[in-house]
This record gives sequence, structure tokens and C-alpha cells, in this order.
Amino acid sequence: MDIPRVGVGAVILDGEGRVLLALRRRAPEAGCWSIPGGKVDFMERLEDAAVREVYEELGVRVRIERLLCLTDHLLPEEGQHWVAPAYLARIEGGEPVNREPEALGDVRWFEAGALPENLTITTRKALEALRAGGAERSA
Repeated sequence: MDIPRVGVGAVILDGEGRVLLALRRRAPEAGCWSIPGGKVDFMERLEDAAVREVYEELGVRVRIERLLCLTDHLLPEEGQHWVAPAYLARIEGGEPVNREPEALGDVRWFEAGALPENLTITTRKALEALRAGGAERSA
């Protein structure tokens, strides 16, 4: 049965305004840079899932500041359909490292004006929402 899944992401900025991105090895959008995140577990709150996923992937504790956007992440060519809220978050403890090398090829800070071309759909939408300054729904 084909049903949509829910995956959360976090736009993490440092004090210099750089954004933390991870290079995906797996679908959806393998080979693209993405904000950290992952799927929401049954009975898990969205914000709790974002905090957990960031910790599992990068080993840092984050504080969620606000919702940035909600993206309909539709990839028919991959058979993927996700509903994807993205949050703005700040690191409260730890230094980011790639704790899931089987899933992530690299983890890196990027200057806002020097982002890679190959960003995931959800990352593009989240960064657009951040620049726009609010919470919005994106198709």
C-alpha cells in the first residue's frame, strides 16, 4: 500500500550564519545535500523527532526555535511521497560529526552565498522560508 510518510528536518545555523548540510547516500534524493532530519516514529511529536534525528545523525543537541515551512515532497520517479515540516534550530551542545556514514556521505557547514547546486527539494524550500522570515507551506 502506497501511503505518504512524514519526515522532519532542521535548518541549523551557526553564529556566522552558515548552514549545516549533509550529503545523502540514500533515497529520497541520494547524491543531494540536505538539512539533517529523518522519519517521524509512531506517536512521536514532530519537534521531538527533529531533535532525535539530528542527534542520531550528527551527535549534537539542538533547540528548536520555530517552524519554517511544510513541504509536499513528491518524487514519483523514486516512488517517494513525504510530508516534510522543517524547523529552524540552534546547536546547544556538541560538535557535528557524521554518525551515520552508511546514510550520509559528508557533513559540512556552508556559507549562505556558497550553497551547493544539488540541494534536496525540502532543503531548498526550508532555506527559501528562512530567507522569507516565516512559517509557510510549500508545494
